[in-house]
This record gives sequence, C-alpha cells and structure tokens, in this order.
Amino acid sequence: MLDVFLSRVKGLFSTPKSGDVKVSKSPVTKKENKKEIKKVENEKDNNRVVFSPTKTEDVVPVVSPVVNNAQIDAALQNAKKIEAEAKAKEAEVFQRLSSLDEKERYLIQKERSLDTQTAEIKTKLASIDDVYRKQMEKLETISGLDVEKAKQLVMSSTEKRMSSWVSKKIEEARDEIKQKEEEITKEVIIDNIRHGLTDYVAEYTVSTISLPDEKIKGKIIGREGRNIRTFEKATGVELELDETNDIRISSFDSTRREIARLSLEKLIKDGRIQPLKIEQIVAQTRADMDRILLNEGKKITQEVGVFNLPIDLIKEIGKYKFRFSYGQNLAKHTIEATKIATAIAYELRANVNTVRLGALLHDIGKVITDQEGTHVDLGVDLLRKFKISEDIISCVAEHHEDKEFSSVESVIVYIGDAASGARPGARYEVHEEYLKRMKNIEEVAMGFPGVTSVAAYQAGREVVVIVEPTQVSDTEAKVLSQNIAEKLDEEAKWAGQIKVTVIREVRTSSIVVGSKINKNAVKNE
Repeated sequence: MLDVFLSRVKGLFSTPKSGDVKVSKSPVTKKENKKEIKKVENEKDNNRVVFSPTKTEDVVPVVSPVVNNAQIDAALQNAKKIEAEAKAKEAEVFQRLSSLDEKERYLIQKERSLDTQTAEIKTKLASIDDVYRKQMEKLETISGLDVEKAKQLVMSSTEKRMSSWVSKKIEEARDEIKQKEEEITKEVIIDNIRHGLTDYVAEYTVSTISLPDEKIKGKIIGREGRNIRTFEKATGVELELDETNDIRISSFDSTRREIARLSLEKLIKDGRIQPLKIEQIVAQTRADMDRILLNEGKKITQEVGVFNLPIDLIKEIGKYKFRFSYGQNLAKHTIEATKIATAIAYELRANVNTVRLGALLHDIGKVITDQEGTHVDLGVDLLRKFKISEDIISCVAEHHEDKEFSSVESVIVYIGDAASGARPGARYEVHEEYLKRMKNIEEVAMGFPGVTSVAAYQAGREVVVIVEPTQVSDTEAKVLSQNIAEKLDEEAKWAGQIKVTVIREVRTSSIVVGSKINKNAVKNE
C-alpha cells in the first residue's frame, strides 16, 4: 500500500533533468491555439502547466514546474507518519479485542463455578433437612413428647420466668405515670372546667315564681280556693304558697311544669284570674308549646355554636330542657358534653363541626316517647329522616360503644358524654342499679384463679382483692391486679376510674404449753 502511494507521488513530481524551460520553436496559428487550449482543459492531469496564447499568433513556450528533492522527502515522511499511526491504532484495537476475550473467558468460568456451587448448596440443604428430620424423630422417641407438647412446656416455663419481668415493667410504668400524673391531671381538669362551664340552670322538680304583691296571691287562691283548684286540675301540677310572695310549682313532669309556669305568668300579667280564664290561658299555652320548644332549642343550639338546623329538628332539641337522665337535665348535660368534646377536637385537630353536631345530637333519641327501642336506635332513625351526614350519625350510634368506633370524632363524642355524666353530683341512680353494679364488679374479680374474696367500695371505684398466698406469689400479684383492671375495663359498663388493690398476706402462729411450774418463783404468803 505504501509502495503504491510512493509511486503515485513520484509520478506527480517527475520533471526533466534540466531546470530550464522547454520552448517550442514550431509556429502555432490562432486556430491551432484554440484546439490546444481545449485539449488542455480535457486533460486529467492537472499538475502540468501549459501556456497557450490566444491573441497572438506568436509561438508560446510550454513551462514545466521544477520539483526538488526536499518536497519529496517531506511527502515520504508524512506518509510514513500516517502509516505508523495506522499501525498503532491497529495494535490498540487488537489489544482491546484480546482483553475482551479474556474477560469473556473469565465470566464463563465464573458462571460455571456459580452453577457448581449452587448445586452443592442444594445438595447440602437436602442433607441438612434429612438430618434435622431424623434428629426430631429421635428426640420425640427419647422424650416421649411430640412437638406441640414440647412447645407448651417451653411456653409455660417461659411465662413463669417472664412474670417477674412483666411485674417489673408494670411497676416502672406506674412510677412513670405517677411522675406525670399531677401535671396531666391539673391540665385536664382545668381544660375541662374552662370549656365545660355553662350558665344553663335546670329546674328538676320545682319552678318558682315571685308575686308582685299579696293581692295577687289572694286572686290565685280565689273564693274558697276554686281558682287554685281549677289551675291545678287544668295543668296537672301542684301549687305551693307560703308566707312569702313566692309560688312553687311542683311536678315530676317538666313539660307540665313549664306550661303551668307560663300560664301563671300570663294570668298574673292579665290580672283577671277566674276559672274560665284559667282554662283558656292553659289551653292557649299548651297550643303554643311548639313555639316554646323552638325557642328553647334555639337557646341550646346557640349556646354550643350550632346554626342552620331544620326547624323540626330544633324543636326536638328544645325538648332537652324537659327531659332528665338519671337526675341530670338533658339540656345541661348536652351543653356540657358538647363544649368538652369541641375543646378536645380543637386540641386533637379533628373535624370540629362533626364533633359539635355529634355531641349535640347524641341523646336526641331520649326525647322520642311514642316509639319503642333504645334511644341510640331511635336517634339514628330520626337523624336519617332529616338527612344528617353519616359521620354525625356514626357518632350518635357509637357514643355508648354499642358499635366499634369508626372515627376519632366518635371517640371524642364518647369522651365528652362520659366526662359530663361521670362528674361527681351530675347523676344519681336507684338503689337496685347501684347494687347490681357492685355485684358485677365482685363477680368479675372472683373469676380469676387464686382469689379468695373481693370487696368493692366507693360506688365501685375501688376494689380490694384478697388472694391465697400459696397460689399467688408477690410478682404474680402485681400482674393479677393489672389483669383484673383490664377485665373490668372490658366488661364494666359505666364511666369513671376503678382502682384495684390485690392483698397477699401470710400469717403464722405458734402455741407454747408449759410442762412444769417453777415452784421457787411462787411466793409463799
């Protein structure tokens, strides 16, 4: 290849030995000059220079370039340089190809090695499984126990050893809670008192009206008491008059008492108190009871910050004022529970509107007296008629834990209801319910092994459990108190805190019988 290139270069630069210019002596005509020019243009060898005159008929000399040896050497050196670079590139390519071949051979060898190792591992695993199975069979034969019985023995042994550790952890948790107990208690109490304050005054069984003067009292009594008898007969309440200018309206039916109070205020304002007028005023007041319920409902809803409810639903809420639950006025309880639940919702960043409406309507079923069923079911049915949101209905349906809590808002409504109903003095219960609750607590605690006797105090908020010392150790007694507390939390259906105290007491006694009497110790008289 190089030789061909060199021969071409030599051909290009080949010249006559003489350095002079060759001159043609033969005459050339104008026509011949034109033919010569055309011939030169068609020549492929462009390295030759031909001078052809076109204007004169004189003879034009033909000049050939002179090429020296230096140019030829430079061209040769350049060609050799190119050839060297080409050979270097070729060697580099061959080297890279050789490296790739070596890497390919290495990877193939590695892959074969991995396949061999994988096969060996599978063989060893199969061998290990076989050995393990044979060992297990041998162990079962020697011990006479199967795997399940052995697991039970290990678990029982571990449980006994862990009882000490569990009791220690319980004690540590109690110490930690005691350290923060005072701070947390103060914060919760202050927060609940601040948000649960209400100026709503409930009248339980008596309403009081102040008279402007003594003359009105005489008119109310009437001649031979006919006015007061007519009033009591029309309203179904009892009027109590004393030496002061106050009249007490007594009745366990709060609706009747409210009608009587409003009717009596109208009669006093009118001044014409007679049997016929009394009957007319009472009938008119009873007919206006819807308006009264609407006004009372608006007062309750505005107190807790709820607006734009349907008119008929507000009337049902107005009945709260005339309804009591375990001696607690339903309107007062609802306002307290709603304020407490709303405050908690703000702290936990829950849906405040859902909590507010859920707490306001959680006992709406208690005002429905013409249908059968629990107040939870009646309340849910009523709210569905008004197309209330399902989130709010869920709060109402779950506020007594009849169903599992479906949201944080339901839990908050439950806490607000429990906080208002469980505070001291909020409610009272009949004696039979009290005895039933105390008996239930004692039965739950007696169901644990090793318990000999149980006593419930402080309306069931404190339980003392006495255990058999030979069956329950000191560490197991701590675990037992925690288990009893958790069981009571699951089965006891009332609000409040229950303290469980487990007592494990060991008593020993000895008797000494004197065999001889020291006669010298007896003083002779």
